[in-house]
Amino acid sequence: MPYTTIHINPISPEPTNGSVLVIYTGGTLGMVYETKGRQLVPFDFQQIIEKVPEIGRLDFDITFLSLEKPIDSSNVNPEVWIELAKIIQAHYDQFDSFVILHGTDTMAYTASALSFLLENLNKPVILTGAQLPIGVARSDARENVMTALELASAKNEEGYPIITEVCIYFNSFLLRGNRAKKKESSDFNAFDSANYPPLANAGVRIEYNTPFIRNYDPSRQLSIQEHLDNNVAFLKMFPGISPQVVHSILNISGLKGIVLETYGAGNATTEPWFLEAIQKAIERNVIIFNVSQCDGGRVSQGHYETSKFLEEVGVVSGSDITAEAAITKMMYVFGKEHDPEKWRDMLAKPICGEMSI
Repeated sequence: MPYTTIHINPISPEPTNGSVLVIYTGGTLGMVYETKGRQLVPFDFQQIIEKVPEIGRLDFDITFLSLEKPIDSSNVNPEVWIELAKIIQAHYDQFDSFVILHGTDTMAYTASALSFLLENLNKPVILTGAQLPIGVARSDARENVMTALELASAKNEEGYPIITEVCIYFNSFLLRGNRAKKKESSDFNAFDSANYPPLANAGVRIEYNTPFIRNYDPSRQLSIQEHLDNNVAFLKMFPGISPQVVHSILNISGLKGIVLETYGAGNATTEPWFLEAIQKAIERNVIIFNVSQCDGGRVSQGHYETSKFLEEVGVVSGSDITAEAAITKMMYVFGKEHDPEKWRDMLAKPICGEMSI
C-alpha cells in the first residue's frame, strides 16, 4: 500500500524525548474546507504545522505517514488491518511509539484487530480521530491528536513507556482498544469502555490508572499475525427472529464462526427449531461465540434456563467481550490455527486483555 512521509522537527533546543510515528488512514479528522467550493476535502499533511501549530512545541520527533489514498473508515477491512500491522512492524525499532489517525465508525474494530495482530507488543499504539474535521473551528481533532501524542510519548521514571498496548484516546479518556465501543455519533464523547476502566484521564494533568495498564516487559519481542480469516458472521437475537433467517446465516457456505449476540447474560430463545439449528451448526464444526447485546455486564451461560442449552451443546461463552473484539478475535484465531478444538480454547480465554474470566 503506497504512502508518503513527513518529518516534524521540534522547536525545543533540548535533546528530543523519543520519537512517534503518526499513521494517517483517513476519516473525518483529516478533512479541511476547499478554498473555492467550501467543500470538505482530504487534508494535506504537509500543512500539519499550519493546522496544529502546537505540534512544533513538543519535545519529541514526529514523523507523519499518510496512506496515498485516505480510506473512509466504513471501507476499512482486514487487509487494511494487516497493512497497518506490517507498517508498525517495519518501523518498530525506529520509533518509540505509534499514533493512528482513523475514522471513528470502525475505530473499535481496528483497535481490537490490531491488539491481536501485534503479538507481544511492548510499545504504545494509540488510535484517535475526531467527530469534526480539523478544518472546522470547533473541531475536537486538535485536542485529540495533541493528547494522543503526549500519551504515546509518556515514559515512567525508569524511562520505559507507560502504555504498552493498543488503545483508543478520545475526549479526555484513554481506553483499552479491545474494550472500547463507539457509543455516540454526534457528541464529542464518542467512545466508552463499559466493562474495563479507562487507562488514563486527561484533565489539567494526565492521571494514569496504573493497576489496569499492561506492564512493560523488556523480554517481549514483537511479531505479527499476517492472516485473518473472515469466514465469520454476526447473528443477533431479536423477538420474532424467523427460522429462515437463522438457517440462512448458519448455513452460509464456508462459514467457520458466528458471534451470537444474545439477550442479557447470554440468553436466547428456547424454541425447538432454534436449538436444533444451533446444535447442527456446532456438529459441523461451526464455532458459536456467545456475546451479550448489553454494553455492560457479561455472559453467564447456564445461569438461566434460556442459556443452559447453549452451554450444554458447546457454545463458547464470550464473558464480557465486546462484539467488535469478538468478531476480530474470531478472524485472528481462525487465521492462526486450524484445529477447531484450539479455536474453542483460544476464544474462551483472554489473549490480550479483551475479556475477563
